[in-house]
Amino acid sequence: MIDTSYSTFFSSVSITSTAADASANVIYTVPANYDSEVDFLICTNGSSTNNISIQIYHADGTSYHHLLRNHSVGGNDSYKILESDRIYLHEGDKVLAYKGSGTFDVSVSGRQFYNPMRSI
Repeated sequence: MIDTSYSTFFSSVSITSTAADASANVIYTVPANYDSEVDFLICTNGSSTNNISIQIYHADGTSYHHLLRNHSVGGNDSYKILESDRIYLHEGDKVLAYKGSGTFDVSVSGRQFYNPMRSI
């Protein structure tokens, strides 16, 4: 039997921002009335060695938190941010990224669970 209690999501963004918080590039936003489980988060560097930062925006507290801060990624290499870990987010939370310089893409994937209780 197929479990239909969730849907999957994938998003990939080329990073242009070099500033944190509200100025960072949004990679993924949890939709209204959903909770999300992020189980894949990777950054790829298409140029020489540069730094990347990954943040989570927590909507309830309107606050930004770093998962990765100024991490050096080798030229033409990638860095997997989550190994066997998971990140659980809820409505309005965001995954964001910014870079030092260079050419970075950040990709995220996971599951979205409908939560009608979020709207009550």
